[in-house]
Amino acid sequence: MNKILLSLMFVMALVSCKQSDLLEITAPNGKLKIVFNNDDNQLKYNLYEGNKNIILNSEISLFQEVNVEVTNVAIKEVNDTWNPVWGQFSEIKNHYNELEVSLKYQGTPATLFARVYNKGIAFRFKTENNSTANNPVLFMEYNMPETSGVYSPAGEGQPYGPIAISKLGDPKENGKKNKIKMPLVIEHPSNKYLSLLESDLISAPGFDVINFTLNKETNTLVSKNNFNADGSQITTPWRIILVEDKVGDLLTNTIPLNVAEPNKLDDTSWIKPGKTLWDWRVHGFTAKDGFTYGIDNESYFRFIDFAAKNDIEYFLIDDAWYTKVEPGKMTMSNKLDLEKVADYAKEKGVELILYYDRRQGNYGDEALFPYYQSLGMKGIKYGFMGTNVPFTRNAIKMSAKSNLLIDFHDGPVPFTGVTRTYPNAITKEFCHAQQDSRRAFTPKTFIRMALINALQGPLDMNNGIFDISSVNAGEREKGPKKLNSLQTTVVAEAARTLIIFSGLVCIPDAPEAYTEKQDLFEFIKEMPVGKWDETKILHAKMDAYISTARRQGDEWFIGSVHNNGGTLDIAFDFLDDNKNYKITYYEDTKETNSKTNPEAYKIRTETIKKGAIVKATMVAGGGHCMWVRPE
Repeated sequence: MNKILLSLMFVMALVSCKQSDLLEITAPNGKLKIVFNNDDNQLKYNLYEGNKNIILNSEISLFQEVNVEVTNVAIKEVNDTWNPVWGQFSEIKNHYNELEVSLKYQGTPATLFARVYNKGIAFRFKTENNSTANNPVLFMEYNMPETSGVYSPAGEGQPYGPIAISKLGDPKENGKKNKIKMPLVIEHPSNKYLSLLESDLISAPGFDVINFTLNKETNTLVSKNNFNADGSQITTPWRIILVEDKVGDLLTNTIPLNVAEPNKLDDTSWIKPGKTLWDWRVHGFTAKDGFTYGIDNESYFRFIDFAAKNDIEYFLIDDAWYTKVEPGKMTMSNKLDLEKVADYAKEKGVELILYYDRRQGNYGDEALFPYYQSLGMKGIKYGFMGTNVPFTRNAIKMSAKSNLLIDFHDGPVPFTGVTRTYPNAITKEFCHAQQDSRRAFTPKTFIRMALINALQGPLDMNNGIFDISSVNAGEREKGPKKLNSLQTTVVAEAARTLIIFSGLVCIPDAPEAYTEKQDLFEFIKEMPVGKWDETKILHAKMDAYISTARRQGDEWFIGSVHNNGGTLDIAFDFLDDNKNYKITYYEDTKETNSKTNPEAYKIRTETIKKGAIVKATMVAGGGHCMWVRPE
């Protein structure tokens, strides 16, 4: 998968370095620059873009409060490309300059790798061993202007922000829990957007999830991690700082993938991104023919029939299909015959994904994943695994051994970059998925999660509700407790399935809801999933709107949503010259209202060429979709 297409590598320069020397490395385009100094035997870094100060005089260390000596420096340039198994791009360029800094912490040797890309930087420490009594602590400061605005994920709630760095210690600003965690988005006074991330946790045993804290004396943002070191080699995750002119471009920045370990799987032919139907949000819904959905064979046959008819690859069966858990064995619920359902799905060419709740059994058991494989499943949706890094890492590896996709549910570890290393890690719920905790999120919350939570990787958000009126009327057992709290439009729901990137797009409504709006469902049906050739964020503004374009082959799919309502100019300067394109519009109407008339929509077609500008008009909380292909 990781075939090297271009390699201009290893311009090496090994030089001696005195403690007082300044060490620096510049991006390939000459703009971003890291400058280190080791005054008073404490290594600190500075980040500049041209004459702009981004981060100044900030400590970075592996053994905190231990004097460090710089012994040698090596400089390297790498410029190559690689091909992911699936993702937002079919080919990714990996071009950076790297400074390899040899260090000694009171006799303990360590190496700091500092990479500078055109749109961000990355740091990693490595040691050969930890033979001294020093306790490894990955410590990193981010000394930015106090007025910098910080946004942070907030579990299943609306992300925090913008909070001035000087206010981060105030619980009134970001809730009682007061936890600021990766991925952060920073609105920097230099008119730059930064994201603070870490990638490649797969290579960092002994490491756990971090939160950010504030050094109140200096008003400096700090991250700090202890390692469960046993005297063996230490490899830290990559600490990343993305730097972009536009907030939307953070989503298509490929540094988190570039620094991750290459694919570890010899055979990836069984890994197929796709769409899935899902039973959980449909329970209790009564169709017009009088049938009521539940946990039973007939309900699942209906899902499978619709999936087969509409080229939907998967059907996801959620909780309550079993009553008792033993290692490598589960007692099936008498509500359904899972073997019969599996045989029916196989006959129809639909793959099954099955939920597992670790609270009900021996989670982490190596027998779990082979058992799921023996049931004929293609994936596991793993619920309530917690934020345990070693357990999550092992679950990803064990599921791969059994040729199972894995979808982490319920507040998982943000394993950024893991889709490169283990592409069976198909998605995760690092967000408020639709109707979680039986409450609805707002259009504003969706946009925040699309620009913040999605930075850590693919999201399982369960967008695509078409029977909005039924959900708001309380006609679903798992719908929001508060009636009429789902504020959206049916076109916005279609657009959200494209905007949120995932290897598994889970659409949560009943088959009848999609059949009744089959002309609108066309956008979701025709939309590829996961294996995109190119992705662009055309417009993005925090709390206001986002517009995303994705290409597979010579077809483009574009989805936009708007919190307050308005028009976005979509400039088609990315189409091929001298071609006519057919474009299908899926739009809100003048009568559409996200609160009172959410299911009104219109569909029209026309022909356009490169250079055309389309005005995508949306109501408050509404959306706009386009399917563009050559005539």
